[in-house]
Amino acid sequence: MNDKPTRLKRALNRWDLILYGVIVIQLTAPMPVFGVLSARAGGHVVTTILLAMVAMAFTAISYGRMAQVYPSAGSAFTYVTREFNPLMGYVTGWAMLMDYVLNPLISIVWCSRAAMNFAPHVPYAVWAVAFFALFTTVNLVGIKNSARISGALAATTGAVVLVFLVCAGGYVWHHYHGSPGFFIRPFYDPQTFHVSAVLGGTSIAVLTYIGFDGISTLSEEVEDPRRNILFATVGTCLVVGILSAIEVYAAQLVWPTALPFKDIDTAFVEVAARAAGPWLFVVMNLALLIAGIGSGVGSHLGAARLLYGMGRSNALPPRFFAAVDPKHRIPRNNVILVGLIALCGAFLISYGLGAEILNFGALFAYMGVNAAALARHYVRNPEGRLRDLWPPAAGFVTCLLLWLNLSHAAKIVGASWMIVGVIVGALRTRGFRQGVLRFEAGTED
Repeated sequence: MNDKPTRLKRALNRWDLILYGVIVIQLTAPMPVFGVLSARAGGHVVTTILLAMVAMAFTAISYGRMAQVYPSAGSAFTYVTREFNPLMGYVTGWAMLMDYVLNPLISIVWCSRAAMNFAPHVPYAVWAVAFFALFTTVNLVGIKNSARISGALAATTGAVVLVFLVCAGGYVWHHYHGSPGFFIRPFYDPQTFHVSAVLGGTSIAVLTYIGFDGISTLSEEVEDPRRNILFATVGTCLVVGILSAIEVYAAQLVWPTALPFKDIDTAFVEVAARAAGPWLFVVMNLALLIAGIGSGVGSHLGAARLLYGMGRSNALPPRFFAAVDPKHRIPRNNVILVGLIALCGAFLISYGLGAEILNFGALFAYMGVNAAALARHYVRNPEGRLRDLWPPAAGFVTCLLLWLNLSHAAKIVGASWMIVGVIVGALRTRGFRQGVLRFEAGTED
């Protein structure tokens, strides 16, 4: 009789992981935020995307190296807790929770704006309530996203991106008049370039890469995880960054900075219309709307599961947050709560501000991972070398710089969230003197 426990099959190679990461982040990642980035960075969207790629690549190295140490974790909360202390881990986890809660919120905002392109006479409030109902209902009945659906969505959006690039190329070919600096201006326009504006835009462009850290959670299913997790995490950031830069570069060539957008939240579909006419406007808007719905549903359930995990570990009142619906075996209370928070926020926060507040939490958590990697591989390692020092140090500094360049409104809301978190943690642990509060997503069972 074989009493050995059944283990997960190590069937994924590094290229499988990169494909997984690109699908999770989505090929259309820079498109919803294009207008916001253009307005914030004075038109230098491609520059902000590339700068954010550098910052995220350093952080990806830290995630990959920490996954080598804790192969079954994959969480900023876990890395910081184990390398420093539970209090610092809790603060990092609370910042991470902000990402989970805000993702469905900005999805409702963007999907509502995109839907108004099809039916402009239907008020925004009606669309917001409709998408709140859609996200919440889908997650309440326990419908699961399958790999086939994700793959089909990635293939569809990939085809739309390819069509856009071809059409944008045709537009530029027929409208280029040989003006000096035409092909360089998307990278650097001396008339609108300001360092503070570009750094502010870069702090928003980080949203394009949110999700790359999910690769580290697959360590137990990967061939040679010590090498492949690190390779795939960094590779995903580079692949997404290069593809995103190509997309927004083409868009900037089609749409000069001086031209205003009708709605900066859905600016990219206006660019598509300029490149090929109304038919591409409809196709692009529909593709981004479908991608936004998929992102909203997935992030909604992710937030509900994280709250469930916190309820099980007594970080939040378990009677409410750890309750499981017996029929569908999902954390029903949390699904409804996340939906209501997202709906209320959709009436109070713009897409741009929501993205910045989300990045407040993400950049804070990324700084924690970089600090944990620096402590683990250099400070406490008697054989620490220069290559153990500079990637996490560079990742920490770049994330800190971007974090400091978020808007004042995002800093105020983010700081308020952190203060509330410290108060909640202190109350749950009698001033952090007892118990450990955990930020780990739970499963339905």
